[in-house]
Amino acid sequence: MHFKLSDDIKDFLKKESASGILLMIATALALVFANTPLVGLYDLFLSVPVGVKVGALEIDKPLLLWINDGLMAVFFLLIGLEVKREFIAGELASPAKIALPAVAALGGMVVPALVYCWFNWGDSTAIQGWAIPTATDIAFALGILALLGSRVPPSLKVFLMALAIIDDLGAIIIIALFYTAGLSVTSASLAGICFVVLVALNRFKVSKITPYIVVGIIMWICVLKSGVHATLAGVLLAFTIPMECQKRPGHSPLKVVEHELHHWVAYAILPIFAFANAGVGLSLEDVKLIGNPVPLGVIAGLFIGKQVGVFLFSAIAIKLGMGKLPTHASWLQLYALAVLCGVGFTMSLFIGTLAFEHAGPDYLTTDRIGILLGSVVSAVWGYVIFRFLAKSNAPASQAPVNK
Repeated sequence: MHFKLSDDIKDFLKKESASGILLMIATALALVFANTPLVGLYDLFLSVPVGVKVGALEIDKPLLLWINDGLMAVFFLLIGLEVKREFIAGELASPAKIALPAVAALGGMVVPALVYCWFNWGDSTAIQGWAIPTATDIAFALGILALLGSRVPPSLKVFLMALAIIDDLGAIIIIALFYTAGLSVTSASLAGICFVVLVALNRFKVSKITPYIVVGIIMWICVLKSGVHATLAGVLLAFTIPMECQKRPGHSPLKVVEHELHHWVAYAILPIFAFANAGVGLSLEDVKLIGNPVPLGVIAGLFIGKQVGVFLFSAIAIKLGMGKLPTHASWLQLYALAVLCGVGFTMSLFIGTLAFEHAGPDYLTTDRIGILLGSVVSAVWGYVIFRFLAKSNAPASQAPVNK
């Protein structure tokens, strides 16, 4: 049986793979800046005050928060568009297609969270970081798969893409439910009105993008002021952008926006976020903190919890007939993919900033050390399995040759 990738999926995988490599470079640069005499310049850059004032409305934040609240809202807009497209006309468009990656994603969120909680139970501050190891960084993971070339069956890449999209949707729900500060009823109500307007635009089949963007920006400001994290405005906006245009058959406003955003997110926004948030000081004192419950919980959650959760839940689902092993993939390759899901990085860093925003620098430092180590160990072990140990189930004529 031959597995063929659609052009949309090929384009998606290509962009995400390249983005993963850029993320690695941005992370390396951040670590260099944070651990050399350049650290002063690095901190100064991130603390530059940036303000916007229109009448009584004023938004005044350091550059780091503009990156985390503003640029990441665009990233979440793209995630929302991808989720909507996949559920309507993609790899998640039917119960048969969604079952296996959905179960795998569930395992990849539940087990890492339980592992983290086991290490940090009883510490009311540390326990707030329970969701940190539940995330999978699809850009990093696909970047690693890109280095492996034909050793990874295309069906396994699609499985990872579907799993990560559901995983991102889970992260969105977690952020909305568990990482919302004191709620401003007025601002939240105004954001709700904006969302109703966006839904009305969709219902009246408005296909021009400009009205959605204008109302979306206003909604972002309202969400920002409400206490709910501003990135959720991007998701809400994405869900209202129409998939099809009645006046122009074959034209998809959603796909147009997704295509335009993908380059900016993959090649600019995510690398900038990584550079701004991955700068962890690795002095001897910092390294000693690895033995603390928070970094241990994050490392164990990402490296052990992720692979156990994704592989075990996938195996159970396959044995129960809820899905099939991806075409030409072996069980060991599926396990290797589960290991790569432990590369949390971007989303883990983002959740960490929300969880420990008011907990002091020690928690932020230790959780980032845990994220970096857990992600690196998962990436290296997953690569080693794919590169040297796992073999494809493809026919001999299609199987990759290990040299």
